[in-house]
Amino acid sequence: MPPTLVIDTDCVLCAATVRIVLTHERDDRLHFMGAWSPEGLALAARYCCTAEDLNGTFLLIQDGRALTRSDAALEVARHLRAPWRWLRMFGIVPKPLRDRLYGLVARSRYRLFGRRQDCVRVPPDQRHRFHGVQSADPSRP
Repeated sequence: MPPTLVIDTDCVLCAATVRIVLTHERDDRLHFMGAWSPEGLALAARYCCTAEDLNGTFLLIQDGRALTRSDAALEVARHLRAPWRWLRMFGIVPKPLRDRLYGLVARSRYRLFGRRQDCVRVPPDQRHRFHGVQSADPSRP
């Protein structure tokens, strides 16, 4: 299984994260799965998370292990080119502090950034990397 990022497809911040990854990735190894799809919920349950857990984190499945919260975010940065890759430096911050900050953003993400059903845009040439994600209509604002 390729490294797979389980994302909230209704979260504008998560959709922006996907765009950043697609624009700045070093390779095209990372796959994406919609958290609320049957496939996403099953994958999350197999590794560690309930639907309620997914509401507070994204989940990265890589090398047979599950990473959540700030650990997942730091590992996603490893897949990016510089300068985005340099975000890994935040790994020196103690995990409890990183996760507390991550949790604050996760709890406030809809209020701060917005929520729109199926807002992740799937580029047609990247469709093979997206699972359980609707192909959003490009004419939709």
